[in-house]
Order: sequence, then C-alpha cells, then structure tokens
Amino acid sequence: MVKTQVNKLISFVVMLGLVAYVEGQDIADNSQCLKCHGQVFYEYPNEWTGQTDRKPLNPFHHIDSVKLHTSVHKMFACIDCHSMDYETFPHSGELRLEEKYQCMDCHGGDETFAKFNFEGIEAAFMESVHYKASDERFNCWMCHDAHGYELALRQDKPIVEVVNMSNNMCLSCHDNKFKYGLLSDDEPKSINEIHAWLPNQARHFNKVRCIDCHTKVQSDILISHNILPKEEALRNCVQCHSTNSVLMESLYAHRAKESRAESGFLNAVVLNEGYIIGANRNQTLNYVSIGLFGLLVVGLIIHFMLRIIMIKRK
Repeated sequence: MVKTQVNKLISFVVMLGLVAYVEGQDIADNSQCLKCHGQVFYEYPNEWTGQTDRKPLNPFHHIDSVKLHTSVHKMFACIDCHSMDYETFPHSGELRLEEKYQCMDCHGGDETFAKFNFEGIEAAFMESVHYKASDERFNCWMCHDAHGYELALRQDKPIVEVVNMSNNMCLSCHDNKFKYGLLSDDEPKSINEIHAWLPNQARHFNKVRCIDCHTKVQSDILISHNILPKEEALRNCVQCHSTNSVLMESLYAHRAKESRAESGFLNAVVLNEGYIIGANRNQTLNYVSIGLFGLLVVGLIIHFMLRIIMIKRK
C-alpha cells in the first residue's frame, strides 16, 4: 500500500517536472542579460577608491523580468532582436546607435499574422497625429513596451483591466515630463485641466479608454491606431450615450458575439461589465414604463372628462 502511494507520488512529481519543462520552452533563457538589466541597482568595484560602488540603473535600460516572462515576446532571446555584440560585456558604446526593429520588420507580410492586419495598423498609424507631428521619430515602442507587452482584448480580460492597461500607455507619456520631453520641448498639460469640460471625469477615465474618444474608428482593425488631433476628438455625448453607441465599434467591438439587440446595444454581452446611460436598455422596463405612461394619460383624460361633467352640472 505504501509502495503504491510512493510510486504515485513519484509519478506525480515527474509529471509536474515535465509540464514545467514543456512550459519553460516557451520562455527564452535571458538570465545573463537580466543579471544586470533585471536589477534596479547595480554594483561594480571602483579601482580608484578600492570600494564597491552602487548605482541606479538607467530606468530605460531596466527590464521587468516578471513582465518579460508574461509578454507576447517571452519566447525570444535578447539577441534575436538586439545585436549579438551585446554578448560582450562591457557593451561597446557604439551599440547605442543600433537601429531598433519595428513591428513590421517581423509582422509585416507574414500570413501567420494576417488576421491581425498589421499592414492596416501601420497605415492608420502613419495617418495619426503622433506620426505626423514628430518628424517620424514616433514609433511603436513609444506606446508598446517590447519587453512587457501583453494582449488584453484578444485574451478577453475584464473591461476595467483593458481600460486601465490602455490608458496607462497614454499617461506614461502625457503625464510624464521626462518621456514627453523626448519628443517635445513643451511640458505636458494636466490631463484633468484639458478635460475640464468632461462631466464626471473620474468615472469616464476608469470606464473608457483615451483612444475611444481620440481615434478614428476602423472596422477592419480591432484597435484603431489613427490618433486624431485634439480638435477632432469626440466631444458629443450622444455618440456614446445612445442606442448606436460608438463604443460598440471600439471598446466593445471584440465582445460582439451576437447580433445587435433591438435596443442597439448588446445587453446580454455587455451588461455584465459596463452600463452606459442611453445605450443599455432593458426591454421589460421599457414596456413597464410605456404602460405606466399610458395609465397616466388615461388618468388625465378621465380626470379631464370628470371636470367637464362637474362643470356642466353646475
């Protein structure tokens, strides 16, 4: 009996080991690079003082190893994208001039990624205010961290999480003087001041993505990359708070698993995560409201008739 249990335990441990090994094959071994770039601080022996100096790593060169191992690029080794010369330490200063890969260098013209329409994304991005206003210095990595990018919509993450991830991309620049300064001599303006006209700011910022109001909706792309000038941003409340809400073509587009309901909004799919006044409707409540309104009208008519009868009797 004991021997059987021991054998089962050994088999279970071996199975776990095999599972861990198989899963590990999807994560490249970048431990050598992360010994330095995975740390917030680094140490080195100072030959002048004879002591060990501790310095902060340049934040732009710091890689969050946890995010890297959960990102869409987790299966790639560092030198798959960066020069093999980086294997030599200390790195040559000339490597700073290395031209970085762009998304289309890997994803363009590949049938494997055809369903994502990267060509359409690139075309939309080149029409955006970001691309046109930055003398082509604005690239994919300004928003999408190649070392930590995760899918959100395609993995059916909760809407609140999708909104948070998306808005943090925008705020990482528009709410950061240092990063904003890489492209502009101006200082970023306060997000709250810019949106002073928007009622109930906090709720909007938590429930809707920046790009839902600041991009041109495109049916052939899951997430539009054509960022519009601020003068063209959506300001008409009715375009969201209506039965034909534009959010059905943007934020909730990936949840369109059934045809539009009579109300114009997918109540069965969306009501579990979000409620937008004027867009979500309950047909039962609609009928009850109509019934109550009808009773009110009938009551007023009866009251009016009784008043006329009483006047005539006088």
